[in-house]
Amino acid sequence: MIKNLILDMGGVILDVNYETIFTSFEAKGVKGLDTFFTQQKQLPLIDDFEVGKITPQEFRDGVRDLVKINLSDKDIDEVWNSMVFDPRKEDILMLQQLKDKYDGLYLFSNTNEIHVEYVKDLFMKTMGFDIFSTIFTKVYFSNEIHERKPNVSSFDCVVKDAGINKEESLFIDDTIQNIEGAKLSGLHALLLEKNKTLTDLMKEGVI
Repeated sequence: MIKNLILDMGGVILDVNYETIFTSFEAKGVKGLDTFFTQQKQLPLIDDFEVGKITPQEFRDGVRDLVKINLSDKDIDEVWNSMVFDPRKEDILMLQQLKDKYDGLYLFSNTNEIHVEYVKDLFMKTMGFDIFSTIFTKVYFSNEIHERKPNVSSFDCVVKDAGINKEESLFIDDTIQNIEGAKLSGLHALLLEKNKTLTDLMKEGVI
């Protein structure tokens, strides 16, 4: 029996589009970055930022060194946040109702300090309340726990801190590599396909 849900953020409760980063960079005179960053593969610079090994300023400096253009901090932040779109309101409101069904409702996201601050403000403006403290039992951001998906150690870290049983927990993500990592760790895991939403899964009785 599933007693706990662990949810990804981007592509699950928040719409994202990685390709927007490239068009945003191109608008500022930078081209060819699509060979460095996708949903499945990214630069070591981004990996380091996502596990908190480098600061936002070190990340920005790294981006400037990569693109060979002296972009301002504001320019880089705007481009970096351009991949983040709208919160999925229906799914978030559904989770408010669903949370009583489970012992624990957790969020586990590969993210970074720039995005975290941005999405916190975005969710507050869109939903009118802090979803992280209101809906979730606990939130795990990769940059704060210094572990990122799909590493098995990242799932072990979350499970241990949450004090939950893997056999009683379901992880939902929109990236197949993360699903495979979760399964290797011993969690139940479900890939949220692009044409599906959490609300769809609830209506189908999956969650």
